[in-house]
Amino acid sequence: MVVALIATSLFTRELLWTPISAINMTDIVTNQFKMSNASFAGTDQNGEPFRLRTKTGRQEYDNPNIIYMDSVSGNAIRVQDGERVKYDFVANSGEYNRKAKNIRLIGNVKIYISNGDKIFTDEMVIKL
Repeated sequence: MVVALIATSLFTRELLWTPISAINMTDIVTNQFKMSNASFAGTDQNGEPFRLRTKTGRQEYDNPNIIYMDSVSGNAIRVQDGERVKYDFVANSGEYNRKAKNIRLIGNVKIYISNGDKIFTDEMVIKL
């Protein structure tokens, strides 16, 4: 009897009767995998290095090949005319498509090239 009284006092109506409508299933299904302050490094098809950083990143359950990112920055190296050229980039958001092997930069995209060139655009796709 004493055990029943103690156990009853530990459980409240709020714990036992949490309505299922209070759970945001859309958020759970949409954002299966989340990252904060993530960094990814790899090499492109030519073996040249690239680095990607993001404030937040997430994968969707139905589309695991794409990582959606916010506040993206990074760099990549390309060989052009026998010379290694470095590209530093920033963007408001981006999508890293692992299957298509590309990075789509979206919103306020700025690319600074080691030869002094600069590119400012709303959207750009980088093939890896």
